[in-house]
Amino acid sequence: MVDAHRQGILMLLGATLAWSTSGLFARAIPLDTPTVILWRGLAGAAGLFVTLWWLKGAEGFRDFTRLGAAGWAYSLLSGLGMLLFVGSLKATSIAHVAIIYATLPFIAAFLGWWLLKEPPGRVGILAAGLALIGAAVMVGLGGDGTLIGDLMAFGMVLAMAGLILIGRGSPDTPTLAAGTLSAVWAPLAMIPFASLADLDAPNLLLLAGFGLINSTLGFALFVLGSRHTTPVETALIGALETALTPVWVWLVFHETPTTPTLIGGAMVMAASVGHILWTARQPLAPQR
Repeated sequence: MVDAHRQGILMLLGATLAWSTSGLFARAIPLDTPTVILWRGLAGAAGLFVTLWWLKGAEGFRDFTRLGAAGWAYSLLSGLGMLLFVGSLKATSIAHVAIIYATLPFIAAFLGWWLLKEPPGRVGILAAGLALIGAAVMVGLGGDGTLIGDLMAFGMVLAMAGLILIGRGSPDTPTLAAGTLSAVWAPLAMIPFASLADLDAPNLLLLAGFGLINSTLGFALFVLGSRHTTPVETALIGALETALTPVWVWLVFHETPTTPTLIGGAMVMAASVGHILWTARQPLAPQR
């Protein structure tokens, strides 16, 4: 059980690293939001189908017939989260998406305590608070966001919290199959709004990378890892994305992070890494 818990943490760290490239791809792809969602989503869906077959063989495809209520809810939330996530990256600043995403540990902790009866503990709450303060420091008092984009980012956080709770509360749900289904219906919903203009080879390559790295790899590791961690642990590890996202933009686009970004990022990383180290030293409660 302890080994599974540690493996879950490592997989969630990998998922966070993959997801942290979102701002990089959003900045690099000069296309409209529906077009990005469509082609990123289809590339991610193709990767998830391959992942499902690689992990479970033909049995994995039979999972689509036994989704149940939890599986369909997971697919719905996953697809909505995908749409809202890419939409928020295009509609508001990456910094605003980061601070709103940093509320996820609080929301996941509260819902996990309320619905799953899993108290987050004082250390988890303190770490979540530090992560939120760090994200707030990163954003500062800048007015570079938009209301519609910020609302989409908050909707994405609610969807993400729902995925965490379903994966933890209903461990028998075929979440990978449900997520794969969402990676099909969500981008296909964008067909009436997408455009083929400027869809050249470099942009197609970027869209494929966006889908395979950010969607396929990140989501697959998240699904596998979140089964072995508590909601607040899952959300806190995900909060590392807030600190890592500006690093990719700095490395590729040479945009030097400001002092508040560096300080806030250090606070987020301290909260997440500190909580991981703390829980690694504690006996793990048996899973239901």
